[in-house]
This record gives sequence, structure tokens and C-alpha cells, in this order.
Amino acid sequence: MGVVIIDGSTVRAFVDDEAQFNKCVDEVFAALDLNGDGVLSRAELRKGFETIRLIETHFGVDVATPPEQLSQLYDSIFEKFDLDQSGTIDLEEYRLEMKKIMLAIADGLGSSPIQMALEDNRDNFLQKAADLEASKIASS
Repeated sequence: MGVVIIDGSTVRAFVDDEAQFNKCVDEVFAALDLNGDGVLSRAELRKGFETIRLIETHFGVDVATPPEQLSQLYDSIFEKFDLDQSGTIDLEEYRLEMKKIMLAIADGLGSSPIQMALEDNRDNFLQKAADLEASKIASS
């Protein structure tokens, strides 16, 4: 687990750096695309969200959520990502929705820096944002 200081401008700068942001999103998309067909199925997206356990924990404590409620939530997330309602999520749809999510996080964080403890995970977008800012500071 690592600790970073982050604010909305850090996250926004990461999203604005299109090359870095797309590289990160593409890597996560490829990891989620278990069968390598270039699109995400409901099962693949759900497995990805289950892996990061955003829904089944509350401040790191396991929460018992009824399976039917989880299914409804995952279906709702899938439908939000599936912009063309094709039944799959392509890379561009995934990028667009991840960009919206990250910008919403940036707006939520605002300009006041906060300290965050992040799990060590190579696919963590907030960690990537903090790393990008740190590399810019180090090179200036």
C-alpha cells in the first residue's frame, strides 16, 4: 500500500495527458478482455469490478450485499459503458466512460490536496495520476 497526496488538478492533468491516459486505459482494458476478442462482455467487466472490490467493501471492511443487488448494479454499470447498446464494450466506449469517471473524481476532489492510501496495483488510475505528476516535478 502506498500513500499519495492528490487533488483534482493532479487527476485532471492525468486525463488531459491523452497519451498517458490512453496507455493506462488500454492496459486495463486488455487485462479485462480475458478472451482477447477486443471487446468486453458483461462477465469480463463484472470480473474486473469484482477484482477491485469497490462494491463489496466499505472503508476496507467487507459488506454483505445480496447477490441480486450486486447483479443489478453490475448490469447498470455495463449499460452505462455500452454507449451503442451493442451488448459489448469496445475500447473507445471504455476510454470515454473512464474519462468521465476520472473527471468526476477530479471535480469531487477539488483544489484541496488530500492524502490517500492506495493499494499497490499497477492498474490504479489514481496512482498513475500521482506518478505522472511526480515525474513532471522531478524533471523540472
